[in-house]
Amino acid sequence: MKGILLAKKVVTTTEYTDDIDGSRAEGTVSFSFEGTSYEIDLSKSNSRAFEKAMAPYVGHARRVRASRGKASGRGRSGGKHDLSAVRAWASANGYSVAPRGRVATEVLEAFDGAH
Repeated sequence: MKGILLAKKVVTTTEYTDDIDGSRAEGTVSFSFEGTSYEIDLSKSNSRAFEKAMAPYVGHARRVRASRGKASGRGRSGGKHDLSAVRAWASANGYSVAPRGRVATEVLEAFDGAH
């Protein structure tokens, strides 16, 4: 069998699950309430339900721009992370992280503690 090359192709698939009902999620919805930012993975129907429930409030609300001079109390990064850097650090330090989507609070806190 001299001279025969074998090729191997590895395909990784990540599936997201709706945080409400366990069905297949179509995407992640980000929102803030009372100064705290949240993300939730939702199916198409639950995403529409969320948008419908929020519509009256969003329709009467004002947009707020982030203030650069205001202290947030969430560490030096103000709650914002370079998630690709966090994922690279987490993988190198034994944490299991998905290639996209939410990063666990435990991982973010460990990353902040290491930097």
